[in-house]
Amino acid sequence: MTSYPSEKEKVDTHSTHSIDEKHHFHGAPDGSSIVEGSEGVTEHELATLRHVADRLPYTSWLVVIVEFAERWTYYGTTNIYNNYIQFRLPTGSNNGAVPAAARGSNTVAGALGQGQQKSFALRTFNSFWVYVTPFVGGILADTLWGRYKTIMIFSIVCLIGHIILVASATPASLAHTDVALGLLGLSIVIMGLGAGAIKANVSPMIAEQYTGKLRKETLSSGEVVIKSPTVTIQSMYLWFYAAINLGSCGAISASFLARDNGYWVAFLVPTCIFVLVPFVLLFGKKYYVVTPPRGSILLETFRVIGYALAPRWSINPLKTIRGIRAPDFWDPAKPSSYEEGKVPAKITWDDEFVGEVGRTVNACSVFLFFPVFWLCYSQIDGNLGTVAAGMTLDGTPNDLIQNLNPISIIIMIPIFDRLIYPFLRSRNINFSPIKRIYAGFLVAGLAMVYASVLESYQNKLTPCRGGEFDKQPAACEVDGEHAATPLNVWIVSGPYIMVGMAEIFASITSLEYAFTKAPKRMKSVVMAFSQFQTALSSALNFALVAVNVEQKFVWLFGSFAVTSWIVGTIFFLTFRNLDRREAELNSIGQGDRHGFQGETPDATTGMSKV
Repeated sequence: MTSYPSEKEKVDTHSTHSIDEKHHFHGAPDGSSIVEGSEGVTEHELATLRHVADRLPYTSWLVVIVEFAERWTYYGTTNIYNNYIQFRLPTGSNNGAVPAAARGSNTVAGALGQGQQKSFALRTFNSFWVYVTPFVGGILADTLWGRYKTIMIFSIVCLIGHIILVASATPASLAHTDVALGLLGLSIVIMGLGAGAIKANVSPMIAEQYTGKLRKETLSSGEVVIKSPTVTIQSMYLWFYAAINLGSCGAISASFLARDNGYWVAFLVPTCIFVLVPFVLLFGKKYYVVTPPRGSILLETFRVIGYALAPRWSINPLKTIRGIRAPDFWDPAKPSSYEEGKVPAKITWDDEFVGEVGRTVNACSVFLFFPVFWLCYSQIDGNLGTVAAGMTLDGTPNDLIQNLNPISIIIMIPIFDRLIYPFLRSRNINFSPIKRIYAGFLVAGLAMVYASVLESYQNKLTPCRGGEFDKQPAACEVDGEHAATPLNVWIVSGPYIMVGMAEIFASITSLEYAFTKAPKRMKSVVMAFSQFQTALSSALNFALVAVNVEQKFVWLFGSFAVTSWIVGTIFFLTFRNLDRREAELNSIGQGDRHGFQGETPDATTGMSKV
């Protein structure tokens, strides 16, 4: 049966039209034709007037609050996992806190004493799991519950996981390392399920709150501008990402809480903050633009791909590749390719739906290059924390430094949104999504070069580098303190800041790209596919566990730099043609049609009755 939304739910029936700023006239030669889907904007006006962002609806800010609280709790726990798992309890501590007398030294907080490689493996599994589970939330939202209900249910699941995490870090648990490790593993699984399902739905839900169309507006200065949905969504995701990173600054307090009060307190504070999530969702329920589940087209999408692929397979891989790249690749999946009465029974779609699947697949293939980008990011998540632990701390928690990444992003986002991007648009410089993502790969590579050079220099300053602490801890400690190089720990800030800039270029753009390129009924699933690339990155990291030791950090960082530049360049050369098809790709599946034969749109809800 088809479920219908309640009267309180608002169904988003507007098309999110994105128009390329370098628009070519398709109607009247003088550009007087009205742009389809706009509020009276002519093609000439679209091509000549300045494009600016529209005002963001307040319901978007309510979604931002949800993301802020969820990210605070995520980063407020995961950012201190490295020390929690890797280092043992400081002398005289039963909860991981550094004794007061040792806080101005190089003594670091710790608890489980499992070493660098086990810490890396557990953290990598956590990252992998969190970015696989978005598929669960995406499919449930698109097919069964809708985004709002899915976020609400999994916020409760995530809260349960946080409570178990707190229990794992109590002195009673830490007295039995196996018990603490078991509870930690269980909490990682439960929290990852909840956080991943939320993550797949919050991103599209924030953009769905904006229902404006392309229109003209006169500013107080007298200038007539175009209020552009494209620019609005770009701005929306910039501020959404700012909320993510503002929330991740919760890890600043977590580092000090762990050092001064122990890990159970450090984990308890984010848990209390997470309680805000269901309350904010309940408060905004009657105000949100709520998209109901529209029924899954995921199975039909795979069937379309299967029909198109079937005649292309060959034992000759070159022939297979040529077949996939052929202009008529999708023809076997189109009903029109068959004689009347001979269309296979499993083909329940029309030609237009096949076209939507084809354009969506082409656009989403952009995300397949992102695992390499996230490999670079993963180094600031843990390995650089290990680098920092061997520097002169002067009482600074080594896992505090990684908060420079979100802080730098928070500072840079208003600069990009208010100054850099508007300046480029005013000069008719089309800094398109593909170019922005490419820039992200280049900057991420530079960050890895910085990290490699720094680690190489550090290794020359002390014999206790290169993992010797794990092998001979007594030889590399003096009065309980970790042996340190004379370099101040803040020197390691460079890669964190540069990766932050790379995220603005690549990661934020990927969120924007996933939303604008997905058909309405697949937005959560396509967003999950975008985020799944981080899980693939974590899987690659699993294969690199053997080289994730300090004596190999120099080559590890350096190889990631070269790989990021090479893959980024291949990415740009492969997809630069998509820049010229922005308007076409942004209109995929945004109309009111549903693409299946035999469906009749319901006049009240805009949904289909099969």
